Amino acid sequence: MAGARVETLLARMRMRSHRGRTALRKSAVDYFRGDASDWLAFAGLLLTVPAIACGTLMLPVWFSPAALVLPIVAGGLLLRPASLLALYAASAAALIVEALVLGPYTQGPARVTPGTVLVVAACGLFGLLIAQFRSRVGVPWRRGGTMLFDLRERIRVQSKLPTLPRGWHREMALRPAGGQSFSGDFVVAARTNGGRTLEIVLTDVSGKGMEAGSRALLLSGAFGGLLGALPPHGFLPAANGYLLRQDWDEGFATSIHLVLDLQTGDYELLSAGHLPALQLCAGTGRWQEKSGEGPLLGVYDGAEFTPARGNLRRGDVLMLFTDGLVETADREISEGIDRLTGEADRYVSAGWEGAAWHLIEKVAKDVNDDRALLLIRRSP
Repeated sequence: MAGARVETLLARMRMRSHRGRTALRKSAVDYFRGDASDWLAFAGLLLTVPAIACGTLMLPVWFSPAALVLPIVAGGLLLRPASLLALYAASAAALIVEALVLGPYTQGPARVTPGTVLVVAACGLFGLLIAQFRSRVGVPWRRGGTMLFDLRERIRVQSKLPTLPRGWHREMALRPAGGQSFSGDFVVAARTNGGRTLEIVLTDVSGKGMEAGSRALLLSGAFGGLLGALPPHGFLPAANGYLLRQDWDEGFATSIHLVLDLQTGDYELLSAGHLPALQLCAGTGRWQEKSGEGPLLGVYDGAEFTPARGNLRRGDVLMLFTDGLVETADREISEGIDRLTGEADRYVSAGWEGAAWHLIEKVAKDVNDDRALLLIRRSP
């Protein structure tokens, strides 16, 4: 009987311990995400203020009065504006106490000087501005970096090309401007018609880098939803209407839509103001330009897009790219295309493995523009 009571007591203790660990873990996760209260951080920073003040009074050589900027800077990153103001009040009180105890700053070093007050006040102002900005955006610093990482990964996943059947090879490389993480160029792709058809849309949003990254994220999600849900000839008109409804100041984009039959090699290219695609014909070893006709996306309603048709025979290669790869301030597009095809000829015998990445390295490594290159090859 006593043994049963002991086991019941141990079971209750284990259950309470498990609940305590779960609650602590949930609280830590919520704090990291910014959903929990900031009282813990506020209490810790508030305790550092009298600790720094005591250190300044007892050891002024080692603890400068300006050391109060440390909890102020940390508070600007950790606390909400209301808690931050309370921390500032405690810091101001500590400065007043230090000035009264240490005496006038004219009596020697390690005193509270006007410069000390200005430094602490300036750090407090910057911290308050940062806290108010975070409060308006609704993204605390603990979550901000994670959110940006999630957005970047979302774009990368949406740009992933589907697996192709045997006899087909595909490669893609995206390079944002200035080495940033976000690009105005993006790709959405899907296999439709029971997996027989490959549809790929390569889009170049106006702007570059971070300024175009947010629009690219929104458009990639919308285009990914439209792709495969509409007939191929209905995609670009629907995308054009969606872009017009956004009513952006700088809201145009170029796009090229490839519809490829993986059994026969027949394809259609529908273009919205995009650069032509290039096809390498294995029989002749020459590159041919393939381009449909159509205006930019987001310019006017009721736009029509006329496709270009072709066929990928065994050994042929189809190359899609954005203007950042071939156009610079001191080079025309035709010269850039000639250089691109000249470098691409080197990979004919090498089997095109890794060609997309290497072509960007050779042709447009240091260009301050977003660059995207896509290769579709039918094996010999």
